[in-house]
Amino acid sequence: MGILESLAERARAVNKTIVLPEGNDPRVVTAAVNAARAGICRPVVLGTPEELAAAEKQAGISLAGSGVEVTDYTVSAHLPRLAAALHEKRKAKGMTEPEALATVRSNRLYFGNMMVALDMAQGLVAGSIASTGDMLRSAFHCIGTAKNIKLASSLFIMDLREPTLSGEKTLLFADCGVNPCPTSAELVDIAYATALSCRQIICKKPRLAFLSFSTKGSARHVLVDKMRDACKMTRQRFAEIGLEATVDGELQADAALVPTVGATKNKGGLIQGDANVLIFPDLQAGNIAYKMVERLAGATAYGPILQGLARPVNDLSRGCSADDILGAICITALQS
Repeated sequence: MGILESLAERARAVNKTIVLPEGNDPRVVTAAVNAARAGICRPVVLGTPEELAAAEKQAGISLAGSGVEVTDYTVSAHLPRLAAALHEKRKAKGMTEPEALATVRSNRLYFGNMMVALDMAQGLVAGSIASTGDMLRSAFHCIGTAKNIKLASSLFIMDLREPTLSGEKTLLFADCGVNPCPTSAELVDIAYATALSCRQIICKKPRLAFLSFSTKGSARHVLVDKMRDACKMTRQRFAEIGLEATVDGELQADAALVPTVGATKNKGGLIQGDANVLIFPDLQAGNIAYKMVERLAGATAYGPILQGLARPVNDLSRGCSADDILGAICITALQS
């Protein structure tokens, strides 16, 4: 069974409500209908009647009788409740009650995220039209970060064509989509969020490798120090909160992924070629790595998956397909 089939099967078991704000996109309408028909979740699609009719026509599909709930966010009876909750969250930043009402009435992302904040839905998937900046802004304003986390980040689930030499078929790469140059302290938040995602999404004990161009002091540089310090602080954080995970670094990629190399370069280390989570030093390294593994090794990359938020919100690539959206729906349901 492939990773997506496994995720869909588990999503069906939890049966969450997932809001899809971009009902003006035919890909979203198609994914919502497919999710409802497959029993993956209870989809809620936001859009005006005109938007939904146009999207249905373009997709060649009908929402009527599909099991998809449709909400016109511009006239919804939920507007006063959502606006009052948004005002409460943002009044310290100067937002007035009329501004809060105008925001949720005019901005589908804020409407959807406030639904999630109030547990009217357990997750949100968008970004086929909206920019990542708009996605993050609305999520921060409406939902905020999770307990013990100050920094939101992202990960990619890499479904490998062939398993690693230690037998891992699925790897988690972080952060490949949000934070350009995280500090050591910020890498701790990224590692913590990714360890939680590993347990939630692929149901495995996290084995985190902090990657560098050095393995345990084979090179000296401030960039190496950053990863070594981040590894040390992550171990301390995990010990304090009782999170069971294996954490090692700094490690070169071959020491993290190839057992024979790990046994040589990291003799006596906690990870010797058997990592399932790779923590990259910065966005350039992570983004380049996931695209190379995807394009040269034939892996399937699912993401970017947002993490570190108090409730699940996931961003889509604007070039995504309906199947990509369906995969994001499955992952979001499991994160909840």
